[in-house]
Amino acid sequence: MKKLILLFTTIISLQCAAQKVQPLYPIPTKEQLAWHEKEFYLFIHFGPNTFTDKEWGEGNEDPNIFNPTQLDCRQWARIAKKAGAKGIILTAKHHDGFSLWPSKQSTHTVRESKWMQGKGDVVKALSAACKQEGIEMGVYLSPWDRNHPKYGTPEYNDVYIATMKELFTNYGPFFELWWDGANGEGPNGKKQIYDFKRFEKAAFSFQQPLIIFSDIGPSIRWCGNEKGFIGNTNWNLLDTAGFARGLGAPHVDTLNQGNFNGKHWIPAEADVSIRPGWFYHASEDDKVKSPDVLFDLYLKSVGNGGNLLLNVPPDRRGLFHPNDSAALMGFAKKRVDAFSNNLFKKASVSTNNQKETALRHLLDENTNTYWSADKNDQVVIQVKLPYQETLNAIVLEEMIAYGQRVIRFSIEAKQGKQFVKVFDGTTIGRKKITTFPKLTTTEIRIVIQESKAAPVLRGLSAYLIQ
Repeated sequence: MKKLILLFTTIISLQCAAQKVQPLYPIPTKEQLAWHEKEFYLFIHFGPNTFTDKEWGEGNEDPNIFNPTQLDCRQWARIAKKAGAKGIILTAKHHDGFSLWPSKQSTHTVRESKWMQGKGDVVKALSAACKQEGIEMGVYLSPWDRNHPKYGTPEYNDVYIATMKELFTNYGPFFELWWDGANGEGPNGKKQIYDFKRFEKAAFSFQQPLIIFSDIGPSIRWCGNEKGFIGNTNWNLLDTAGFARGLGAPHVDTLNQGNFNGKHWIPAEADVSIRPGWFYHASEDDKVKSPDVLFDLYLKSVGNGGNLLLNVPPDRRGLFHPNDSAALMGFAKKRVDAFSNNLFKKASVSTNNQKETALRHLLDENTNTYWSADKNDQVVIQVKLPYQETLNAIVLEEMIAYGQRVIRFSIEAKQGKQFVKVFDGTTIGRKKITTFPKLTTTEIRIVIQESKAAPVLRGLSAYLIQ
């Protein structure tokens, strides 16, 4: 059986290779391709702010304030996995400078707290929990430090690099390192000039492969808002020359849409909190986003070719609150219910394009196979269902390993004797989830009106989302 599977895989690979698709640069790295496939993972904001009811700490908080009574990182990881999240990114150090591990670079850490008699280590506990549950871990390490006495001096850049080294050496590997551009005063009243070029070089020397997030990458970019949505137009490309993190970042519209002819492959990640705030506040227990709202955010982030980073802050016990957990489980169920029954599974497909070879790969639900057109003139793909189906969503996927190509497309459904347009779209990218009013049909047409090069698609599927 194994030999047959290997032979079948080899044949498919040869068929795909025979299409001789030329990449349209820039293209993603192997690490970026793996990141694209994650789709959804959790952010966890946890620290002194959890206990002071603040969003941004001052940096002068008594470490003893941090005292979770029932910390259970295994609960976080277990719920994350059940929710379908591929990993967890932890705020190992926020702007207040408090480290959730006993860092040798600071005197403002869990070591100085009364929690577990100063022997506790949240980063270590979460790292172990993620490994036990089979999900990945990432870290947020704020460059801004409102506690460290060297902040605002050249020496702080050395401290920051040494802090990164501690994390990567003792707790890695990490699937993502998360930076923001926050840059305010330190305890000495000074602001820091961050040496991000050194930071990047050091981080990549500590771990390869690694994905680094910030306004301008280098691996992935901020989507320009903290509301969790990416626009209908989303190029995975970005120009970074002349820009910096924080106040020097590209305009939020550019971050949301990318650059049409961007020089670098830097795709968008949409970050949003399940609550109004990023840290836990008891007053927000009744303001947790519903499964319906979370599903809508999924459609507007993952469904527009990006990834969704959903913040779920543990409470003062060190546990996910029941309301957050219930919302996550409801969200997971909605995704399963929505996309478990592919209505195109038994359909047939044809095209106006001369290249019919490998066209069947559009419907085979195999992300490693694809079909490429032989021209970038208007391409029409026609999907015929064996009988009438009621649907309201169609998912399109480009084979982004060869670059992002589609500029503009539309979807038409046969209604009676004619086709009626039901969706107008721009970019596709790794995944485009199109939704429209419920209809019953036996035939769908996807019309790619414009593309940078001959379209290369790896999948088409259709669903009835209730």
